[in-house]
Amino acid sequence: MAYMHRVHSSEIQTGLVPVVSVPSAIPFIVGTAPVNMADGTCNKVKYVQNYAEAVKEFGFVPAKSDASSGLKKYEYSISEFIYSQFQLFGVGPALIVNVLDPATHKSTATTTKVTLDTKNASVTVPETGIILSSITLSSSSGSLTAGTDFLTAFNDNGELVITSLKDQDGDFICPTGTELTFAAEKCDPSKVTTNDIIGGVSTGSDGLEIKKGMELVEDVFPLFGVVPGFILAPGFSDNSTVATIMAAKAVSINEVFRAICLCDVPTNTVKSYTAVSNWKNTNNIVDPAQVLCWPLLQQDGVVYHISTQLAALMARVDGNNSGVPYESPSNKTLSATGMVLADGTEVALSLPNAEHLNSQGVVTGLNFIGGLKAFGNRTACYPSNTDPKDSFIPIRRTMCWISNTIVLTCWQFLDKPLNRRQVQTITNTDQVWLNGLVAREYLIAATIEFREDENPITDLSDGISRFHLKVTPPSPNRDIEFIVEYDPTALSALFS
Repeated sequence: MAYMHRVHSSEIQTGLVPVVSVPSAIPFIVGTAPVNMADGTCNKVKYVQNYAEAVKEFGFVPAKSDASSGLKKYEYSISEFIYSQFQLFGVGPALIVNVLDPATHKSTATTTKVTLDTKNASVTVPETGIILSSITLSSSSGSLTAGTDFLTAFNDNGELVITSLKDQDGDFICPTGTELTFAAEKCDPSKVTTNDIIGGVSTGSDGLEIKKGMELVEDVFPLFGVVPGFILAPGFSDNSTVATIMAAKAVSINEVFRAICLCDVPTNTVKSYTAVSNWKNTNNIVDPAQVLCWPLLQQDGVVYHISTQLAALMARVDGNNSGVPYESPSNKTLSATGMVLADGTEVALSLPNAEHLNSQGVVTGLNFIGGLKAFGNRTACYPSNTDPKDSFIPIRRTMCWISNTIVLTCWQFLDKPLNRRQVQTITNTDQVWLNGLVAREYLIAATIEFREDENPITDLSDGISRFHLKVTPPSPNRDIEFIVEYDPTALSALFS
């Protein structure tokens, strides 16, 4: 060491580092979208923060009248989600995957003739999903060319609008007032199967890995640096295989992060609240990572899956609690005016009916006091598993959120020397954060320890360390009883 004759300084690593903030309620949804209105993106995860961004990426088709039920239903599950998430509840962001491939999931448009009006030289084709590249339009004089003879656009209902261009003399190129022959293909969401939602992993011709469907949840953190809080697939999660795979993905995202999944019971076959439990058990929907919902919701005649609205509702509740998911969504207002089955039959549950569903680990709705509200605190593992960390929705979510936060915060310590300073830095950092959660009553108690009995010398010498956390999130106060007693001794007051 060189001879020194000076005043100088040096730095050491801070013994306490800031905790990484982890959003608790970012939904990851896999479904179908009218991507003919956008760029046709299929099997790519997109991060959107608001309604405008979502519509730009995926298009939007509003709910359409359904003759069989007398209600309005969404053709595309992602359109349902976009409207619920960003319009009804006003929460964001969201991670969205469309699996509808216009090249595969398509059918022939039923419209074969159109007539451009004589005033504006335009016409609306009364169908949604029209694939622009497939359009052919011709008159008695021959074929007409898009971009040269006419323009195409989509109106707010997702319907195609054809407008004639003008020639150099200012006359409309496309004949108006007479029938034109029209042909096209259109997106057909009915051709999307559960296998498309589940997806998979394959190898492309370039040797690179190709992910589809649910498998794309693995790309979320590498691409966007965020951790999903929910996995959902409204319209498909009532399939037992889809629900099982959703749960498997939720508990091991990138093998280190955890989430929950929101599933629905099919109301086209399960038409009574008394039949829900049998369907649940028959289909083995009993995982702590699953939240099961029945029946459907309707908002002024428009149908929504409870799972769709529950994701947005939990995001709203979390937002009111600084992003901490410690409060249950139960007894919180839904954006709905009633509950229905798929065939349009109205469902009116009494309190005992709703309690029966809750006792079987099912979330429902209850119009009792203060309007229609989500009702139920239990995950699908209840009643076979009564462990609070597994069976209560807010506790299960809080445990996931704490785990995700600690993983992200302590990743910076990975591969650093396992010495006393590192042990103290990790424990001090996490304990100070946990103390803050306790002080704000998001947790009742929380401690972190580096225990000698859990860290044998053989593991420490191999670079393996273990830290033991004890946390106690508050349980939802699901049963409040007032004991009222008649006190006859007070009658003595009549004599004084």
